[in-house]
Amino acid sequence: MRCVIIGGADINNYDAIRSYLKNDDFNIFCDCGLKHLKALKINADLIVGDFDSHKKPETSTETIVLPREKDDTDTFFAIKEAIRRNFDDFILIGVIGNRLDHTLVNVSILNYLDSIGKSGKIIDDYSEMEIINCSTSATVDDCFPYFSLINMFGISEGVTIKNAKFPLENAVITPEFQYATSNEVIKGKKAEITVRTGKLLLIKNR
Repeated sequence: MRCVIIGGADINNYDAIRSYLKNDDFNIFCDCGLKHLKALKINADLIVGDFDSHKKPETSTETIVLPREKDDTDTFFAIKEAIRRNFDDFILIGVIGNRLDHTLVNVSILNYLDSIGKSGKIIDDYSEMEIINCSTSATVDDCFPYFSLINMFGISEGVTIKNAKFPLENAVITPEFQYATSNEVIKGKKAEITVRTGKLLLIKNR
């Protein structure tokens, strides 16, 4: 099964988010992520949080109450708890919002998952985000008007992009010079992205 982590950032396009969800997902709601419970039309399999932003629910659903003073965010604790329960594949929703610090920390979860051999994707109202590295490749359908590659992790070498308006061949992308932004898929094709060394954050924009 796949694990879906639901955070408390705003969701405006519930229809788009629901299209990614499956009946057999294991759903973990983090604190005020519970505000999305009814609109997402899914059940909570686990609730975690320190409940500083949402009242602790009176429910029979398994609930882990966390201390408010801690190193892990509620979302990161949920990830680690799901890994402890042997999940390998993750989708995070409701984790991109107005708090830039929380947003960046949540994006860094993708890097954490990649570093331990797990797969993860962040879905929000406007985009999909995932990590690509030397052992993975990625494609982008032309239903996404734009896509970007962002280096947040060091030097990435051998970056190749095919079937896109701005192709690359064996390129180097560093955090100091982000030039792989707002590329476009050639109509009727799928952009193909590979990386020889390092890793990149791929953002597909709807």
